[in-house]
Amino acid sequence: MPELRPILLVEDSPRDLELTLAALEKCQLANEIVIARDGAEAIDYLFGTGTYEGRPDGDPTVVLLDLKLPKVDGLEVLERVKRNERLRQIPIVMLTSSREEQDLVKSYELGVNAFVVKPVEFNEFFKAIQDLGVFWALLNEPPPGSLRNGRA
Repeated sequence: MPELRPILLVEDSPRDLELTLAALEKCQLANEIVIARDGAEAIDYLFGTGTYEGRPDGDPTVVLLDLKLPKVDGLEVLERVKRNERLRQIPIVMLTSSREEQDLVKSYELGVNAFVVKPVEFNEFFKAIQDLGVFWALLNEPPPGSLRNGRA
């Protein structure tokens, strides 16, 4: 049985963070949810630097990434991850309230795996997060060799 890997949730809005965590909890996923509240913290986690230096080895099963973040925005996080040989296979879902076409286009140009606009209505938001959690943590089959336990 493959090792259960965490889900990295990168979200700066306390309200959206709370709703996302509640929705993921309702899915009864066994994956640990690691929270980063800005882009710099997400980069530190993914690259094992800063406060995450020496963290347990292994990449997240998916990154749920907000677009508009303090310190380092979601597009820059996406670009840095997809440029990195070791990390580029990690699925990244842009989870944002932005409906700007340029954000959508740029995200896909940089290699995002999915772009989801956060529904405004509570029940729709809750359902969207549940569907994302189940798909990426349980249903998606990662590429061969992507279940790294060590850093390259």
